Amino acid sequence: MDAVVLAAGEGTRLRPLTDDKPKGMVEVDDQPILTHCFDQLVELGADELIVVVGYLKERIIDQYGDEYEGVPITYTHQREQRGLAHALLSVEEHIDDDFMLMLGDNIFQANLNDVVRRQREDRADAAFLVEEVPWGEASRYGVCDTNKYGEITDVVEKPDDPPSNLVMTGFYTFTPAIFHACHLVQPSNRGEYEISEAIDLLIQSGRTIDAIGLEGWRIDVGYPEDRDEAEERLQETAVESGQSASADD
Repeated sequence: MDAVVLAAGEGTRLRPLTDDKPKGMVEVDDQPILTHCFDQLVELGADELIVVVGYLKERIIDQYGDEYEGVPITYTHQREQRGLAHALLSVEEHIDDDFMLMLGDNIFQANLNDVVRRQREDRADAAFLVEEVPWGEASRYGVCDTNKYGEITDVVEKPDDPPSNLVMTGFYTFTPAIFHACHLVQPSNRGEYEISEAIDLLIQSGRTIDAIGLEGWRIDVGYPEDRDEAEERLQETAVESGQSASADD
């Protein structure tokens, strides 16, 4: 399964950390966010990394070249940052089967493999890792509603009045049907082509989208304080892992 990483963003809310680098190159625990993303996607068995670049794209291309840990990298260019659905369309010609999608500004220590496994079971047309967040934070994300079977029935992008506190986390699997939906998306009130609208179009067409509850943690690195929190969490996880390994010896 190929993996798409969206990394075209400028990261204006992360300034001054992004004054001279794209958001994905901001370092967390001495490694760019994208390195953390790539490590996890390679571990999940990605056959190819397809990276959407834009703002200061040369910094990313020069850093990673044409492969990472033996996995080939293809770059596509989103010339204008016009939303995630718009970014996703830039990879359409490179995808002909199910694929993983990761937002390149997230740090995960979570059950990503459960999402990939669900997609491979062929019971769903897409699967998302979702998380319950405090109600006051839900408006920062795409907010989901689900039915009693754990299927996503509605998605609203960054609503002023969230219908729930269950949010998408930035890791998804899709079939190529998502591209047709992205072509149908109209600009939102924010002037962007929202992936949440493309997902709603999939739902309306009768596609099944499964919600997989997050086990572990993830941080969307949108602000400098998020970077600091992610760094602290990674260091805590490393200490805990070291203690567990010592206990097993």
